[in-house]
Amino acid sequence: MAAGNQTVTVKVFNDKGELVGPITEPKIVKTDDQWKAQLTQSQYEIARAKGTEPAFCGNLLDNHKSGIYACICCRLPLFSSDSKFNSGTGWPSFFQPVAQENVLEHQDNSYGMTRTEILCARCDGHLGHVFDDGPRPTGLRFCVNSESMFFTDSDKLASLADPAAANAAAGAPATTRPA
Repeated sequence: MAAGNQTVTVKVFNDKGELVGPITEPKIVKTDDQWKAQLTQSQYEIARAKGTEPAFCGNLLDNHKSGIYACICCRLPLFSSDSKFNSGTGWPSFFQPVAQENVLEHQDNSYGMTRTEILCARCDGHLGHVFDDGPRPTGLRFCVNSESMFFTDSDKLASLADPAAANAAAGAPATTRPA
């Protein structure tokens, strides 16, 4: 469900498996009941209720395949295996997003500390936090919950094709795609 006139500008994959954009498309907003129907309980607790999975338990932590990590809620591409590194923290870590516009940052003052929360730009799904103790070239560590993402192998990136990419290539306005 789109949020009225609210839009986001993001980069998406086309049907050739190429990252394209930026394109402007509707922001995805759903009720809690709609998210609960779409996600597993664990995915909901982390991606929508801003939880954190236990360290060293996520199914994507030890994934060393080449590909893209996308939002579990709306399929927006978030991180590439090319920027993944072993931070030793127990969560998948990346030194940069696949596209800067696809990940939002928000101040998080929970648990008596100040951190920078990272969110999916298209649906506001909670991903984790970003810290300034990462490797070159950015010096950043995007520390992400496995439950907030799913992985697609490099040879299957066309499966992430967003209808808005085809519409933009044809000169038509972006349309709402199923989430």
